[in-house]
Amino acid sequence: MRVIATAGHVDHGKSTLVRALTGIDPDRLREEQQREMTIDLGFAWMTLPNGEPVGVVDVPGHIDFIENMLAGVGGVDAALLVIAADEGPMPQTVEHLAILGLLQVRCGVVALSKLDLISDPTWVALVDDEVRRLLAGTPLAGAAIVPVSAKTGQGLAALRAALARALADAPARRDLGRPRLPVDRVFTLPGFGVVVTGTLSDGVFEVGDEVEVITQRGETLPARIRGLQTHKQKVTRAQIGSRLAVNLSGIAAERIARGCVVARPGALAPTTLVDAWLEVLSAPARQATAMPRAFALRHNAEVKIFSGAAHSIARVRLLEGDALTPGESGWTQLQLAAPMALANGDRFVVRLPSPSVTLGGGVIVNAHPQMRYRRKGGRADAQVLKRLATLRRGSPAERLLQALEELAFASPAEAAARAQLEAEDLQAALADLSERGAIVIAPDAKGGRILSCRETWQRMRHSAQEVLEAYHKAHPLAEGMPREALRGQLGLPAEVFDALLKSGHDSSDSTRFVDSGGVVRLAAHEIRFDADQRAAVDALLARCRTQPWATPSVKEARAAVGDPVYEVMLRRRMLVQLNDEVVLLPETYAQAVEQVRDFIAREGSMTAAQARDLFGTTRKYALALMEHLDAIGVTCRRGDARVLKG
Repeated sequence: MRVIATAGHVDHGKSTLVRALTGIDPDRLREEQQREMTIDLGFAWMTLPNGEPVGVVDVPGHIDFIENMLAGVGGVDAALLVIAADEGPMPQTVEHLAILGLLQVRCGVVALSKLDLISDPTWVALVDDEVRRLLAGTPLAGAAIVPVSAKTGQGLAALRAALARALADAPARRDLGRPRLPVDRVFTLPGFGVVVTGTLSDGVFEVGDEVEVITQRGETLPARIRGLQTHKQKVTRAQIGSRLAVNLSGIAAERIARGCVVARPGALAPTTLVDAWLEVLSAPARQATAMPRAFALRHNAEVKIFSGAAHSIARVRLLEGDALTPGESGWTQLQLAAPMALANGDRFVVRLPSPSVTLGGGVIVNAHPQMRYRRKGGRADAQVLKRLATLRRGSPAERLLQALEELAFASPAEAAARAQLEAEDLQAALADLSERGAIVIAPDAKGGRILSCRETWQRMRHSAQEVLEAYHKAHPLAEGMPREALRGQLGLPAEVFDALLKSGHDSSDSTRFVDSGGVVRLAAHEIRFDADQRAAVDALLARCRTQPWATPSVKEARAAVGDPVYEVMLRRRMLVQLNDEVVLLPETYAQAVEQVRDFIAREGSMTAAQARDLFGTTRKYALALMEHLDAIGVTCRRGDARVLKG
């Protein structure tokens, strides 16, 4: 569903023409009807000759109500620029046309209204030529110009047909999966409660949806969609681009005002700082708006910013130079006095608070910059400017690669948010960069994916390799470095660290990681005893073999070989430690376990004394063995005896 907005000078017949086209009077306020002048936004709808229903937003043309006009033209599909045939283009004609250009409304039709007041066809031809010259160089260049009389009906059919053709050429709205409704009107109905209206973009709403109302006080208020209407017809699912009335429950009307945004929970967040590309209107456009002189937009100037149905006072911080002169464009950071719910790619208009004139406008490139940029020598950092240029003009792959260079490691959602990519563009960019080998896509422990530039990933792997090599050199008898110690030294989040360790299974042993038992080592790492250590180990084992049930104590064994070597012997099962005092050879231990099992199976139970006698040892060794077998679940104690467990 599409929406058309009127534009044009005061008293050029916009509302009268809308009434003739639609049969609906858009002037809903008593004061508007008494003064015969549109003050606030009006709404109507009609069906075009091709059967397409369209909404119509009628805007005021008087210079005093230009800010109301700005609340109505954001997010429309086409413009109906109304120019009175008896007057031709006037100041607000030019200003409205400039605003349409700043908002990138590229589709439209011009209606030469009040044709019934003109008797000379030559005059109409002269006005037509003047309008074509005015449109040259604007997004509406080449638009159809249709002479029309709302009073007699002449030209109305041709105008409807021209609007249908224009909308057929307009780009289709994209479903970005994040529906939002900039609120341009709030009211209550008996028996229903709060109703808000606006033009739906970026997704669809359904009855029953949980939503948030984001206010210009920075609040995020929960609500639920109780009902939906388009053109006074109830719907259960609203189409993208439709003029929509939303009946909300769970929220009070006094907490909502024009400029609020209704969105899905978490889809939008209010912001007070945005990065933007800003274009200052050229001098001819300024002069046409009756400005006494052309103003340069200076660094730190105070302006009003308008986007969607919201507006705020803002401070303009230029990122290059101290001023933008008429016709120039440049990077800015806008500090907003009131929070606005903005998204990347949103168009905006800026006006001077005094004198009240339109200065220019542009596009939001980053709705949530991480910081306020510092200027040095009148310019922001070159990397900041490069990043902004990529966000504005770069391909999806270039934007994703830049985002990953900044983030180092990210989930697909985090990378897409930084690169300002929708799901479809993200997948295309991932495929492109992956095919070129420019990025690494590694699985994480939760079934997700970790993205990184290949250079960043390889650099981190190399750092991990260097840390482990140093650790192995300093601790040659350690199996590896404790996991958390390595992660802390690398400064990585747990999910990235896990993915890094799992990567590179096809690498050589010198760079492949082995993650086992809470420690990490290089695959090439091997524990080797030197000659003295080997001799001490052999001597200790020989003592144990000589008297397998009268082995040296743990303390004596540690003293014989040294603590590090002793720990290696335990890890490698060269010795089995039963408790703090007793150690056995692994073959002695294995044989003892089998003998205990056989004895209990045959006799029904076993006491420590029976174990002592069976192995020809002392009570100390027998008791150590029995308590150890209890601890590992082979046996359990019943009175003074042991039985097999389970």
